[in-house]
Amino acid sequence: MTRRPLRPLAGIIGARSRGEDPARIEAHRKAERLHAERAQERRRAQWRLTLMGAFFICAFGTATARMAVVANSDPEEPSAISSSVPVSADRADIVDRRGRVLATNLPTWALYVQPNLMVDPRAAARGLSKVFPDIDAAAMEERIRRGRFFWVKQSISPEERQRVHDIGEPGLQFAPRETRLYPAGRSVAHIIGAAGFGQLEVYAAELVGTAGVERWFDTRLRDPAKTGVPLELSIDLAAQVAMHDVLEDAMERYTAKGAAGIVMDVHTGEIISMVSLPDFDPNHRPQDPSDPRLFNRAAQGVYELGSTFKVINNALAMERGIARPDTLVNTSGPLLWGRFKISDMHNMPKQLSLTDVLVHSSNTGSARLAVMAGTKAQQDLLKRLGFFEPTSIQLGEAAQAKPLLPGRWSELSTMTISYGHGLAATPLHLAAAYATLTNGGLKVNPTLLHDPQAPTEADRVVSEETSLHLREMMRAVVERGTGKNAAVPGYMIGGKTGTADKPQPTGGYSHNKVMATFAAVFPTSAPKYVVIVTLDEASTQAYGRTWRTAGWTAAPTMANAIRRIAPVLGMRPLPKTGPQEAPPPLLVRN
Repeated sequence: MTRRPLRPLAGIIGARSRGEDPARIEAHRKAERLHAERAQERRRAQWRLTLMGAFFICAFGTATARMAVVANSDPEEPSAISSSVPVSADRADIVDRRGRVLATNLPTWALYVQPNLMVDPRAAARGLSKVFPDIDAAAMEERIRRGRFFWVKQSISPEERQRVHDIGEPGLQFAPRETRLYPAGRSVAHIIGAAGFGQLEVYAAELVGTAGVERWFDTRLRDPAKTGVPLELSIDLAAQVAMHDVLEDAMERYTAKGAAGIVMDVHTGEIISMVSLPDFDPNHRPQDPSDPRLFNRAAQGVYELGSTFKVINNALAMERGIARPDTLVNTSGPLLWGRFKISDMHNMPKQLSLTDVLVHSSNTGSARLAVMAGTKAQQDLLKRLGFFEPTSIQLGEAAQAKPLLPGRWSELSTMTISYGHGLAATPLHLAAAYATLTNGGLKVNPTLLHDPQAPTEADRVVSEETSLHLREMMRAVVERGTGKNAAVPGYMIGGKTGTADKPQPTGGYSHNKVMATFAAVFPTSAPKYVVIVTLDEASTQAYGRTWRTAGWTAAPTMANAIRRIAPVLGMRPLPKTGPQEAPPPLLVRN
């Protein structure tokens, strides 16, 4: 404590002159100082007590509020797996172009074991083996006795959950789940793909796309800002089911190993339907990646597509100014190139018009036209039509399906490619090429999204005149050529057959195994849709012999497909104003 003496001397003298005692003045001032210090200490103590009281009030208030929240909330299992990042089970629905649900979430349950809560591991293991036949009771008991948490099933039905509950074992616990459900089943298997569980928690499990559009659009489907907005595809579910039924019937009728079908909007490239058989139920997707049912023949299968390429070759001839529809072409044969011989299936006149080269499917005429156009021109057109790269469709499986081109593109390659041998591509490549050639000549890219951007003049591949002539030629193929069995009265179908011998593993081509394809556009007067049908090793019996060509297998299948699909797409048959169409083939089963 600092003393303030009555100094200097003048202060003492002054006090004495006034009759005051300097010592008393000193004591009084000391008392004042002590009083002030005690007051300050008292205020400090009061402030500390107030602060401490406020702290205790806040602490007890927080605890009371938490207890109230817990008391009023539903009971919840403790988390057995911790994560620093919250797991979201939200995933947007997938719908077709008309809003019909193709994929959605279904609330369900997972089953796990908490060994520390187990009462009777042996009884629990035996009970689980009765509920789930694939569980071995002895192995399950041994696993429980190890004393570590583990999952038993990631998705169980309500009935299975009740049966597990009835076992009465507290160590068998349930965790809420969202499971992906595909109401359309097999009909959309190769488009939808699949989704599975990613990061797992007791209270939630992450849904992650593993194949098809589920995988391609995985980020979009899991985006929390968009989970309430369905992903709209270009698919029409009714057309998809119809195509699936027609191809399934065709496989049975023609004893085919497999089939593929595509319906595409000629102006936008939208896939209205895409089916591949054999297929699977996406709700129970095969786990073995080598399972042949997982293979998408429409977008993933690379095949030689036979005489369907003659439409492209005729387009090349007209674009190069080599021939017009009525120009006569040398079709005499066989055509020799070194030790190789190119001939036609049937005897041909020595000359046919460019239109009739397509109508009668002349290999020799097509080969001569290709040589006249030149290899470079053929390559350029095929490249602009998309035959040099995989398609841009939104399927990861299709990204690896690059067409197989000749290692050395010789003049012989140019000749054989003109009629569909020596270059292999997917049916989806063919659909996009036919759409481009028949919509007026504008390049389209296949897409599974509804309402894409339409092509512009900058995307032109062939002239409108060439496109018009091609449609007229394709119409003639169905009216009086190899495609007569594809005719459906009132729909003005144009198309082209394609029968390609299948390559053998040992080299060369098989003589009794073919890929039969029919590529169509309708109506030819104002095209709306391109349809592709492909059958693998199909055959039929007629007139005492076996027929494997597309005119006998793929063409009737095409007629049945259009007969089923056109009304679904709102297209009514036109009244008969011209010559009677060929009798339609038999209807498929409903």
